[in-house]
Amino acid sequence: MYYIQETDKPKFWHNLFEIITLKEDKIVLPIGEEEITDKKAKKLADKTKKIIDKVSSKKVVISKKIKKQKQYINYLQSENIDIIEGKKLFEILVVAVLDYISKKKKLKKEDTYVSILVNEITEKMLENIKRIIRQYKKVNIVTNHIEKFKKIEREILDKEGIMINVSNNKRKSLAKSNIILNVDFPTELINKYQINEEAIIVNLRGNVKINKKRFNGLNINDYEIESKNYEEFDYEKENLYYKKDIYESQLYLNQPLEYIERKIEKDKVKIVQLIANKTIL
Repeated sequence: MYYIQETDKPKFWHNLFEIITLKEDKIVLPIGEEEITDKKAKKLADKTKKIIDKVSSKKVVISKKIKKQKQYINYLQSENIDIIEGKKLFEILVVAVLDYISKKKKLKKEDTYVSILVNEITEKMLENIKRIIRQYKKVNIVTNHIEKFKKIEREILDKEGIMINVSNNKRKSLAKSNIILNVDFPTELINKYQINEEAIIVNLRGNVKINKKRFNGLNINDYEIESKNYEEFDYEKENLYYKKDIYESQLYLNQPLEYIERKIEKDKVKIVQLIANKTIL
């Protein structure tokens, strides 16, 4: 796996001929702060792909500044290169995210109305939903697949003795929600619902824009972590990259949730920022 980053002061001939350099496991692009042209983005993406094709993994971690080069990122993704963005880790940490919000906003869990927007559910997310309903008694699942989730509703009632609500009422489902966990609703779908104007929305898998003019809440699309134990220490990685991206790149995500959480606990991973539309929580 490679890490892709910028150089502070690209040399003249590196810039002129779009020369990419390799520094251990880092691909260093001949760009700085400036936004590059589409033509240059395409050339750099093609050269990056040739380097990545030489190794078995197509996963890469992108530096904070290179993430702003949208054209370059788009070309990489069109080549089926898997850019690690910490989203899978975000989904695993969803209970910790709720705890973080509750403490920051001084919310009482028994009074907090949590809605979970989900159409396709994984085993890991199902396990986390069960954990959420044990702490937050007012939980609402909003989905287009009512029948599939009615089975989950019955299973949770039988095994946990807790009643949850499964619905898809665009006018009422999110109107009272304090916290909305958006697992997989895209922008065009979530904006069809009437949303509590002061809600805190956490988009776990995708980046979503809320188009409601009266929405004054928080729309969270990103986050950052701290960890007491990195597998390696690298000064450049510590400063140029998001810690969440580095940490996710070191996880074996095919393991059962309990094994992943054991490592997360051992490494003392904690949420330190939730990055919203207007502010950082």
